Amino acid sequence: MSNKQPDAVSSVQKTMAIFETLSSEKEIGISELAQRLMMSKSTVYRFLQTMKTLGYVSQEGESERYALTLKLFEVGARALEYVDIIDYANAEMVKISDETMEALHLGALDEDSIIYIHKIDSKYKLSMQSRIGKRNPLYSTAIGKVLLADLPEATVRECLKNVDFKQSTPKTHKNIDELLAELPKVKAQGYGEDNEEQEVGLRCIAVPVYDRFGKVIAGLSISLPTMRFTESKKEEFINYLHASAATISARLGCTEYSATE
Repeated sequence: MSNKQPDAVSSVQKTMAIFETLSSEKEIGISELAQRLMMSKSTVYRFLQTMKTLGYVSQEGESERYALTLKLFEVGARALEYVDIIDYANAEMVKISDETMEALHLGALDEDSIIYIHKIDSKYKLSMQSRIGKRNPLYSTAIGKVLLADLPEATVRECLKNVDFKQSTPKTHKNIDELLAELPKVKAQGYGEDNEEQEVGLRCIAVPVYDRFGKVIAGLSISLPTMRFTESKKEEFINYLHASAATISARLGCTEYSATE
C-alpha cells in the first residue's frame, strides 16, 4: 500500500471540512475558519487557494474572507439530473428491449470518455464488454459521436487533445480530424453509428437525449452483432430510439425534441 495514501485521505477530509464550514457561512475569514477546524492558517490558506483556482471558492477582493461559489450546486444538480434520467430512461429502454431483444445503453460525457450510466442486456445473451460505470472512448462509439456532435469543433479538439486514438479494429478512426469529418453528418442525420469501430462484429446506433436547456446530456443506443444487422432493422431501430429519446427528453424538461438539424 502506498505511503502517500494517509496524506491523500487527510487532504480529502480537510477539503470536505472546509466545504462544510463554508456552507454554513455567507463568507468567513481565514483566522476564524482555521480556529473552527483546528488547522493552521497556512494550511487553510493553501487549501482555499486550490479550491479558488478550481472555481469552488471565491475571495472578496484582496480581503481574507472567502465564500462558496455556485459550482458545488451545479455539480449536485447534474448528479440529480442523472438520477432522474436513469429512472426515466429505464422504462423506455425496457420497451425497446421487449421489441428488439437487443442490448441497450445510456451513456454520458465524462471528461474525454463516455461513461455508461444504465444498461439492459440483450435477450439473445449477446456478450458485450460493457457494464454500468465502464468508460469507453468517444471517438469509436455511437454514443460518443452523438455527444461530440453537439459541441463546437474547438471544444471537441480541447476535449480530445490528450487522447490516444487506439485502433481497436481496422475501422477505428485514426485521429481527431477523421472523427471531426464525421460529426457534421451525425448532427444532420440525428444519430451516430459505430460500424465495428469499437469491437469487431458489433454494430451500434445511438441518438441524443436533451436536457431542459436543449443540450445533449446523454446518448441512447442499441447494439447488435453484424450477423443480425440489416438496413431495414436499422431504420426501425432508429425510430424506436428517437421515440424513446423524445419521451426521456420531455420528462427532463426539453420542450422540443429535434433529432435532426
